[in-house]
Amino acid sequence: MNLKKTAITVIILFFISMVSLNAQTSDTATLIKTDYLDLAHEPKLNYFKVNLTSLLLKTYSFQYERVLSKRISIAASYRTMPATQIPFKNIILKQIDVTDQETKDAIEKLRLSNIGFTPEIRFYLGKKGYGRGFYLAPFYRYAKFKIQNLQLDYQNNAGQDGIIDLSGNFTSNTGGLLMGAQWALGKSICLDWWILGPHYGQGTGILAGVSSKQLSQSEQDDIRQQLEDIDIPLTEKTINVNANGASLKLDGPWGGIRAGLSLGIRF
Repeated sequence: MNLKKTAITVIILFFISMVSLNAQTSDTATLIKTDYLDLAHEPKLNYFKVNLTSLLLKTYSFQYERVLSKRISIAASYRTMPATQIPFKNIILKQIDVTDQETKDAIEKLRLSNIGFTPEIRFYLGKKGYGRGFYLAPFYRYAKFKIQNLQLDYQNNAGQDGIIDLSGNFTSNTGGLLMGAQWALGKSICLDWWILGPHYGQGTGILAGVSSKQLSQSEQDDIRQQLEDIDIPLTEKTINVNANGASLKLDGPWGGIRAGLSLGIRF
């Protein structure tokens, strides 16, 4: 039972862990052209990129960047993960005791999805500029996570087992600073490395499940105790259990790290 509670806590902690611009004036465009390193060609001020590393997490992530001047650009990223089993499921299963079939079944049944939108302002610090070189980018991120079929097992006075499935959403609003570097690979290809982007803010959500039968008092007590045992540091929990089911509301600080490697086109 303790292994299952730990697994549920890790899953919630891990999985509960994208701006358009009008065209520039002719004066600004002229300034950029005369200061651009490749004077023989029109400057490429638009970047569209695909995050390659996010594919490892079964997530599709895209970014559009628009260069405003030699030192400044703006960018917007959008990511989505369709409902799927948890990433690295097989690795997680290998860490679970072979006799703990309940936890394995719960992980197999669990489904996760999320979307995220991240606008940012980039400040390029190198000599090349215009979307190339090392940059610092303050950013805001909105994310929404959906959890389905999180199993919680319980026992009644007769020692019989029962299962209630919890599902729900978790949303977060965070801000942070990204350090990265971007290179032009030829005339039309770019490589963007998100080196490190810590972010921090607030998150809130609720998981709820309806029982297929009326829950006895002892069953309610068992479910309530298991929800109490889920330890999420610095997060306020509101637990509600009755004869029809249970809910767990979470409210507290939320953070994460942005990192990755994107490949794109310049136009």
